Order: sequence, then structure tokens, then C-alpha cells
Amino acid sequence: MTAEFINLLVRWGHLLFGITWIGMLYYFNFVQGGYFKSASAEGLADAKAKLAPSALWWFRWGAMFTFITGVILLGTVHGNGQLNNYIIVGATMGTLMAANVWMIIWPAQKIALGIVEGGDKAAAGAKALLASRTNTLFSAPMAFGMLAGPHYAGQGYGTVVGGTGLTVALVIVLALEINGLKGKQGPMTTVNGVIGSSLALTAVMIAALNLL
Repeated sequence: MTAEFINLLVRWGHLLFGITWIGMLYYFNFVQGGYFKSASAEGLADAKAKLAPSALWWFRWGAMFTFITGVILLGTVHGNGQLNNYIIVGATMGTLMAANVWMIIWPAQKIALGIVEGGDKAAAGAKALLASRTNTLFSAPMAFGMLAGPHYAGQGYGTVVGGTGLTVALVIVLALEINGLKGKQGPMTTVNGVIGSSLALTAVMIAALNLL
């Protein structure tokens, strides 16, 4: 089996795991959250006991294997001298998103859903929601970085690494991540708000990497 074919398999796996992960992320933010607000007491209890834990299993392991295959691909890209600013920004966002899943969302959801005993369920639910909204915020620019890295002619493989634009983009990402850990939802309190914020952040990232 050639190295090129192995690389293709890893890319294929990265895509499949990423679809699973981000698909579940959008389900939680765009579908399940709204249902939980309108469900009957019986329906809500059943969903929290059976549906949500199952969905969270696919969510967190999709994130884990997307991250693992992404690290392998990043090593390959770096080793071949193909690294560029879009890949760096996309990989940074993806890494923070995976960390949010395993270190913030999953531990908080275990408390909020009563999977583990003790803790403030309301506070845990709010913590998980803000981290989940932050991941949704990052999702569009992260995906853009993944695609632009190898395919955008203006910033193709190995074109640019470093510079003011990359610094500005990473500072913005870090600030938003800190807000996701300790801040407020702001415009991300609604589905339309978080979608609009994600698209706006994508535009800001593009502007920073192309104009600065």
C-alpha cells in the first residue's frame, strides 16, 4: 500500500469523522435545543435519559477521531512543506473545538443530564451550551480553512506562513475561545444569531488573512 493511498484513507476518514461530529453539533444547536424547550415533561425526560446520551456518544467520538486524523494530516502537510495560514487557523479552531467537546461540553452535559451525581444542573447546562455555541461559531471558518488550505489559489499550499494577518486571526480566535469558557452568548442566543455570527467570523478571517 503506497504512502499516497494511506494519505487518501486518512483524508477520507477525517472527512467522515468530521461530518459525524459537525452534523451532531448542528443537531444539538439547531434541532434538539428547540425541542427541549417545547417538549412535554414526559418527552423531555425520555429524551434526556435515552436520546441525548446516545447522541453525545457519536458527538464526542466523532470529535476525537476527527482530531486524531487531523493531527496525522497536519504532520504530513508540515513535513511536505505545504503548510499555510489557512491550514494553521483551521487546525487551531478544530483543536479548540475538540478540546471544548471533551473538556467542557461532555463533563458539563453529564451533570446537566444526571448521568453523574451531584453538581448544579442548571449551571452545567449553561456552561455546555456556551461552549457548544462557540464550537458552532467556529465551524464555518474552520471548514473554510480546511478547504482553502489546499484549494484556494491565492493561499495555496506553502504560500504564506506567518504575518500580521495570521496573528490577528489567531488573537480573535483565542479571544472568542476565552469568551466561550467564561463569557456570554451575546448574539449566539438564537440559532439565526449563531449562524450569522459564524458566517461573519468567516468573512473576518478571510479579510485578515488576505488583506493584512
